[in-house]
Amino acid sequence: MSDANGTSPTRQRQGIQSIEVGTRLLRALAAHGRSMMLRDVARHAGMPAAKAHRYLVSFMRMGLVEQDANTGRYDLGEFALELGLASLARLDPVRLAGPVLDDLCEHIGETVALAMWGNRGATCVRWVEAGGPVTVTLRNGVVLPLTSSATGLAFSAFYRSPYLKKMLDAEIEATAELRQTTPAALSEVLTRQLDEIRRHGIARASGSVSPGINGFSAPVFDHTGRMVAAITSLGIIGNFDLDWDSPMAQATRQAAATLSRRLGGQVADGAADQGSSAGDVMPQVADAEPA
Repeated sequence: MSDANGTSPTRQRQGIQSIEVGTRLLRALAAHGRSMMLRDVARHAGMPAAKAHRYLVSFMRMGLVEQDANTGRYDLGEFALELGLASLARLDPVRLAGPVLDDLCEHIGETVALAMWGNRGATCVRWVEAGGPVTVTLRNGVVLPLTSSATGLAFSAFYRSPYLKKMLDAEIEATAELRQTTPAALSEVLTRQLDEIRRHGIARASGSVSPGINGFSAPVFDHTGRMVAAITSLGIIGNFDLDWDSPMAQATRQAAATLSRRLGGQVADGAADQGSSAGDVMPQVADAEPA
């Protein structure tokens, strides 16, 4: 069977093998992190030096590779940088999070969500419901409290914004008034809590906003090392283990790390990129209300 141009689908998928072979050199240069001698880049690409040299000459003409005139070492060129920056500019955390959230939901069997920073604070922008006899449901647009939800605590610990401290101070003031304590006392407790969250790479909360709901939340980082989102997992107390190293915590960390890598972020082993917010949802099949 042929298309309008008389070319079969199988033939269209064949591609150009020489381009695929040459790309191994670019991958070697990208993975190495610094300029390389010809013999080294050829070895990492798995080809003879003479063959690698011919590809590198063509790549230099295209601007994908450059060679230092003094040392003879090869490195990625200006056009490679231009392509990389253009690719990063097209990355959409919400779109890329879709498959990650679906996989996490299927893996842990609990409701999961993506939150981003909005003009009112940490805001749910996407969620996936697990289903089952008891359902935890979020609503897009819900703003999570910074000091009492797992999602908010993740942003408090890892996010950088000139408005974050102002929002935290206002929330602490309001909470102190309700609890008839001092803002200084609450700030001291929160400081210790955020230090613990940073050590574990993930935030957690239990029934602090919505009774009966536990949650984990881990930060997602982009290529600049800036937190851009949080992935949250939520479940009913009794079925949702809040231990720092529980399967729920590990799965949430791994999902956040996966999304960070897709955004060009460098994630250390054990880092978390997802978030969960225990106080942002209501049990049963009810939408959560902002705290």
